[in-house]
Amino acid sequence: MKRMFSVVMTAMLIAIPVTPAFAQPNNDTAKEKAQVLATTMVSDYGVSGLQYAIMDKGSIVLSDNAGVYDKASNAPITKDTMFGIGSLSKMYVSAATMMLAESKKVDIDKPLTTYIKDFTMADERYKEITPRMLMNHSSGLYGTHFPNSLLFDDNDTKVHDELLFWLQSEKLKSNPGEYSVYSNDGFDLLEIMIERVSGISYTEFLAKYVSTPLNLSSTKTPLDHFERERLAKTYFPTIDQALPIEYTNTIGSGGIYSTAEELTKFAEILIGNRTDVLSKQSAKDMQSPEYKKGIWVSEETNTFNYGLGWDSVSLAPFDNYGITALFKGGDTSSYHGSLISIPEYNISMAVLSSGGTSFFDLTFASNVLLEYLRDKGHIKEILPEKTFKPSLKVKMPSELLSYAGLYGSVGSTINMEIKNGEIDLPAQLGGLIPAQKYVYTGDGQFKNSDGSIAVSFDKQTNGKTYVKLNAYTNFPGLGQFMMVIYAYQKLDPNPLNHTTKKVWENRNGKNYYALDEKITSGYYLFPTVLNKNISVDMDHGYANGTKIVDGNKAVNAVEIPVMMGRDAFDLNFYKVGHTEYLKIDGTSYISEDAVKAIYGGKSSTTTIQSKGQAVWYKIDENSANRVMTVEAQASGGFAVYDAKGMAVDFSKASNNHSVVLPEGGMIVFGGNEGDVFKINMKNK
Repeated sequence: MKRMFSVVMTAMLIAIPVTPAFAQPNNDTAKEKAQVLATTMVSDYGVSGLQYAIMDKGSIVLSDNAGVYDKASNAPITKDTMFGIGSLSKMYVSAATMMLAESKKVDIDKPLTTYIKDFTMADERYKEITPRMLMNHSSGLYGTHFPNSLLFDDNDTKVHDELLFWLQSEKLKSNPGEYSVYSNDGFDLLEIMIERVSGISYTEFLAKYVSTPLNLSSTKTPLDHFERERLAKTYFPTIDQALPIEYTNTIGSGGIYSTAEELTKFAEILIGNRTDVLSKQSAKDMQSPEYKKGIWVSEETNTFNYGLGWDSVSLAPFDNYGITALFKGGDTSSYHGSLISIPEYNISMAVLSSGGTSFFDLTFASNVLLEYLRDKGHIKEILPEKTFKPSLKVKMPSELLSYAGLYGSVGSTINMEIKNGEIDLPAQLGGLIPAQKYVYTGDGQFKNSDGSIAVSFDKQTNGKTYVKLNAYTNFPGLGQFMMVIYAYQKLDPNPLNHTTKKVWENRNGKNYYALDEKITSGYYLFPTVLNKNISVDMDHGYANGTKIVDGNKAVNAVEIPVMMGRDAFDLNFYKVGHTEYLKIDGTSYISEDAVKAIYGGKSSTTTIQSKGQAVWYKIDENSANRVMTVEAQASGGFAVYDAKGMAVDFSKASNNHSVVLPEGGMIVFGGNEGDVFKINMKNK
């Protein structure tokens, strides 16, 4: 569902007052609740602008905002301010697929190759992939092709145009249909399928078959002509001004712009109220519990249980009220959003933000909707949030010791020890759940100190053992968020022979830097995408969570349903002359051993060579703390990072061409082949 967010929150429970069951309904309480929570989002959760709307039986009954459209002018958000909606875009491509199915142009259970003749992979199982599997995330695809997908002031379709080419050399990580794990590539393949079947571009298809009948004037793609100034401004901590316009060029999986009001209008399709666009039966089919068809973490209350496009077809905490709520979230690097629909009552709520995360937007929307449902008499009272008692450690059965050992998720392995009935786990979900100790409390569960997070072990029907995390986290001032996931899969040791081990020992701890990303890419602000640090588990034969095959190759090792198995990758090393490179998902990375220090003298030049690959430099003691000024063609740009990898300047975002170089940092130059950069250095 999401691409770029990492938050660190303290897992402390807060109590939100509960309205008594006998209280008289007050139709303004939902509005008041929304205003209070929206203020908290802006003040405490990194949100610069927020927009939200509720539609009830075809009418907008609440539409409001908080924060600002632009920090510089302090101009407010309005109902017409547009936001990127990230992975909420998946609902549009799913609905479009169902429209083609209704017109008998697509059968969602026929092989995808029926409609994309040139779709091939280096794995014969690709022939079994169907459009349904793309919509319910069960295709077995590795996950996401990030390269050149997020660009500033650049709607280049390179990532769309090259997807089929990159997939040709890739394998699947599981049998199609075996289980569901989040995959962006699947929805970008649906985009291509729609274009092939309809004979028009996906942007034209949306305009003709969605926006026109629904009268949506603010629902656009990066390829549409519209007033870009309507887009809410976005920001980055080390850049003083607003960032350039962000284009997510994977339109099917995350590239649409819209408003909260128009999202709720679009939701009328998804709950079966616009049969002139999509039939009730198709809408109902999209709400089917597709997750039950394969291996799944559980059927308990959860935030994730996939339908067709939907992240959840039975969203917590609404199921506690006997209400079936549907949910889809979305994140780009800067934009975030959530949509909740309740078909039973024909109610939908959308929340969009600049800054924050979709998890915050979801928590906001859930609490406001519960208040609205109470106002309307659909529920009698709002149940108190779940509370917990401090964990009481009890004697652990000795058989649980068998679960100790090597575990992996995408990107990492851990050696899990179970000592004296205790387990230490690193941070989860990008820091949302901090690193902490879990103690055995009985019933096969280990819990953290306050009892809000439970860890257990599941042996699934595929013969694999998983670490299950049942977590409740409170966002102070917003409310409670819960999810149940498989965090890790148990792995078998993979002993390496002496020769192979020595090769990987030489790579351990080294950085490899991306060469193929356009200099307009927003990922230059997030160097973890462009900088691959190799972490080798020598004792067990794994690197960055992948299983080492030989001296130059390691392959994905985990098959984890839901979220933690997403965006898998292989590591492929190769040499050109004496220089070592790494290839991941078609992108080449150069070893830090081949990266030179930038010249610290008064003036120098650097040139973008063949293929337009980026040029990286280290900042050593000769250039550190000097002021670097760069002159280049309009197509060129550069980024500077400190020793911790934080971007201190990115010229395409800041339009700043002079920067003090931080000691131990890095510089990257990018542009078109032949672009020349004139570099001048002086003391501060």
